[in-house]
Amino acid sequence: MAEIPENTAEIAAALETPRDLDFELPDPEDEEIEEQEFQQRLDQAWLICERFDLQTDIWRGRILRAVRDREKKGGEGRGKGFLNWLKEREISKSQAYSLIQLADSADTLLAEGQLQASSINNFSKRAFVETAKSDPEVQKLVSEAAQNGDRITRKEVKELSDQWTAMSSDLVPSNVKEQTESGSLSPRYVAPLVKEMEKLPESHVKPIQQEVEQNPDVDTVKQLTSEAKNLSKYLDAAAQVQAIQNSDLDMEMALEEALRLDCLNTTSDLVKQATQLEQLMGKLYTTWKKVGSLADRLYVETGASNPNLRSLLRTLEKLSGDTIEVPLDESSDRVVRLKIINEDEES
Repeated sequence: MAEIPENTAEIAAALETPRDLDFELPDPEDEEIEEQEFQQRLDQAWLICERFDLQTDIWRGRILRAVRDREKKGGEGRGKGFLNWLKEREISKSQAYSLIQLADSADTLLAEGQLQASSINNFSKRAFVETAKSDPEVQKLVSEAAQNGDRITRKEVKELSDQWTAMSSDLVPSNVKEQTESGSLSPRYVAPLVKEMEKLPESHVKPIQQEVEQNPDVDTVKQLTSEAKNLSKYLDAAAQVQAIQNSDLDMEMALEEALRLDCLNTTSDLVKQATQLEQLMGKLYTTWKKVGSLADRLYVETGASNPNLRSLLRTLEKLSGDTIEVPLDESSDRVVRLKIINEDEES
């Protein structure tokens, strides 16, 4: 873990504006500056600002962490002092913990020797955050690239992450790995397929592996990725639909038929919508019961001397009664009527 400056003077020195921020931007009205030179100078200035922004946020995270940890040791308790500190500086709690996480990630990468402090300058802020969230193996690859002087953006992080996923996964057949390593099959196509296969049970993974092994090309990989994604949606949704769970339906056979007819996407969307409908119905019933309970309570607490409140109750009977009526448009020409039958009460 990197050391935190012991006093405010050291902190101020650590955050002192570097000389390379004292640059001059090209005059946008100067026609003698070539367009390429104009863009290069702006790009350079932008990268310097981005680098300084990253370093500043890392130090802010370290400062916030010091404030939080100090209170844990002997502060006001329950985080009040830390929250007051944030409030005085107009920093939200989520923003503060995001900065602390960034500082923790930076210190971890530095402490483990995967990254040299000077290499941080080669990262964009968003790329550094993505690197910190990545697997240790990906962090190592990115850090090596940064230490070699490469400019690291989110694009480079994603490319290296995809490369690691494609080459390290046991789900990828050997000939596909060979194609990926040779460059004839880009990792950016293989990695999404791997991530989708990881969500599936082994029985559904094998047919995908066999297909991609026989046809290790981009079109096949993209098609299988789409199918695996739809299959995952189908299996997840089917496990949540009570109407399916309480029936004798053979979901595996239904799945085979959907695959044979090439309508898995439609089938998975149907099951997903059914899940949402069941959840909405449950929420509707709970809300309906609450409306009815409040209406009964208000009726008891009022009398004939409160005609407007009684009128309100009569108006809302369309929502609190056994039959709910809701207009679908302002003209009320189209109305949905739902009759709620509570079997527990009837029995």
